[in-house]
Amino acid sequence: MTPIISAADLATELAGPTPPVLLDVRYQLGGPHGRPDYEAGHIPGAVFVDLDAELAGPPGDGGRHPLPDVETFGAAMRRAGISTGTPVVAYDGDKGWGAARVWWLLRWAGHAEVRVLDGGLAAWDGPLETTVPAPAEGDFTPRPGALPLLDAEAAAAVARDGLLLDARAGERYRGEVEPIDRVAGHIPGAVSAPTGENLDASGRFLAAGDLAARFASLGAGEGDRTVGVYCGSGVSAAQQAVALELAGYVPALYAGSWSEWSRDPARPVATGPDPS
Repeated sequence: MTPIISAADLATELAGPTPPVLLDVRYQLGGPHGRPDYEAGHIPGAVFVDLDAELAGPPGDGGRHPLPDVETFGAAMRRAGISTGTPVVAYDGDKGWGAARVWWLLRWAGHAEVRVLDGGLAAWDGPLETTVPAPAEGDFTPRPGALPLLDAEAAAAVARDGLLLDARAGERYRGEVEPIDRVAGHIPGAVSAPTGENLDASGRFLAAGDLAARFASLGAGEGDRTVGVYCGSGVSAAQQAVALELAGYVPALYAGSWSEWSRDPARPVATGPDPS
């Protein structure tokens, strides 16, 4: 199953016999909570999912957005009406980061039928509603391990022996600025690959062939190299994972990302435009 769906195809499926469960995952790094925007207007039937509370664990040694407790995540998905065979579509309001986070978590937890709305809410030209749907309990039980996951040690190995992509903005990768984490720079050996370059001017993902060319130019596809991805705290890296899957790869996600890596002063840090 492709990891994205167009707004037109979503409208068709919502009107069909087996409409997908819709998840509204509006989230802005350092911005206001997404719930008020959801209550002001959302795609009919969509259920709001709180990224900080339901798609991440408490900040700490594992980073700013460590993976959530599996049972907590499973309960949140069941409350949203998700069952094992239920198709799911997630959307957000900006860049696909929040929607990709729940896409990755569900895929990692064994749910195969989940997609991201290409272009997010801005691509939807149908009606919006303010009514919050009545709870509909699903039966989804997470079974983690369906997608590859990296810890700090494994991420260092991929940076050394495979291809580790840094999904943050280039200035953070180079160590010129660091607005959030303790240290500026990147994991030695990682290659800069900002998420903004996965999208076109309208905020939709580039065509699969264009994404494949982009990642090939960064070193993907050379032999049987593992391709991994990280970002600041594991959120925007999930959007890169969607792009990589569109391009034909099965990327490994370093969920702790730079926020975990940089907490340990013993871990090496590289700066500048080059990987090492």
